[in-house]
Amino acid sequence: MPVKNRFAEMQDEITAWRRDIHQNPEILFETHRTSALVADKLKAFGCDEVVTGIGRTGVVGIIKGKTDTQGRVIGLRADMDALPIHEATGLEYASKTDGAMHACGHDGHTAMLLGATKYLAETRNFDGTVVVIFQPAEEGGGGGREMCEDGMMERWGIQEVYGMHNWPGQPVGSFAIRPGAFFAATDQFDITLKGRGGHAAKPHETVDTTVMASHAVLSLQTIASRNADPVDQVVVSVTSFETSSKAFNVIPQEVQLRGTVRTMSAAMRDLAEQRIKEICTGVAATFGGEAEVTYYRGYPVMVNHDEQTAFAADVARQVAGACEDAPLVMGGEDFAFMLEERPGAYILVGNGDTAPVHHPEYNFNDETIPAGCSWWAGIVEQRMPAA
Repeated sequence: MPVKNRFAEMQDEITAWRRDIHQNPEILFETHRTSALVADKLKAFGCDEVVTGIGRTGVVGIIKGKTDTQGRVIGLRADMDALPIHEATGLEYASKTDGAMHACGHDGHTAMLLGATKYLAETRNFDGTVVVIFQPAEEGGGGGREMCEDGMMERWGIQEVYGMHNWPGQPVGSFAIRPGAFFAATDQFDITLKGRGGHAAKPHETVDTTVMASHAVLSLQTIASRNADPVDQVVVSVTSFETSSKAFNVIPQEVQLRGTVRTMSAAMRDLAEQRIKEICTGVAATFGGEAEVTYYRGYPVMVNHDEQTAFAADVARQVAGACEDAPLVMGGEDFAFMLEERPGAYILVGNGDTAPVHHPEYNFNDETIPAGCSWWAGIVEQRMPAA
């Protein structure tokens, strides 16, 4: 099953959808135009049911196969939201919204799943039901979690779920995947260090929060170097250091630190949270100050299920001739919530030699479309072959 001819024929049409979405990016749950566009197309394709408002602005379409002898139901998911980045590509179809752009390729994901949906609704050459899932707010909003909390899996009886992401630096139309932990858990911390402010010429009369915070930043790096098993993965990054005074001659009363933690296991996640609190409290006490640590748990580790991963890789090999072993990714992905609810797999499709995702010069490669659509269709037709 190589790239399907139907998708080569549809490539210009799908590209036009993608570029329209690209020109009109929407952030987090504010995907009103995109969601309406998706819903209209699903209805025009002849989906048996189209439901909006799942996970606030998510859209779900139902396609029934020619037969349904086994009661099989598979979910296919694409994300729709953009990023709060000002586009710098100079493309004729560049974003028309200042401060927003599709810098992660979700426009391509949505367009490819729309293309696969049109094909599946035309052919219906499978035994069972397909649920196409168009999700808002992947970029930090947890739209996948909200769609699950709205009962999506139970409402349509989804048994397995599959997702895809484009990958710059990987050859166009090639695939890569790995079983087990794939994308990291993404947590955040907010630390307020309190001391006694005063005149910079009289540091002995103060409890210097700038020195305190500097020691805390360095000490937090020992979580990876001295607390974590060297074969485990953990990243602790302090990304913001802000004092309560901006004056040249004032030692500030407070310093606020913010940052992120990336882990690949529940145990390491627990350890990182515990040690951040212990280290900051201890460092502050050493200097005579206090620490308030707030730890926010974000997306969990995204874990591919073994059987579904092997199947997804087999479909990819039939489309592209090969499927590589993907590396661990310390970025987060809220498809993790769907994989906690149901077995499934998430695959990477090559985007070629482009700028990295989340970069103002990134652009989804439209030459990826036929391979991506063919993989979606292959998942359905081979997992639920026509009776």
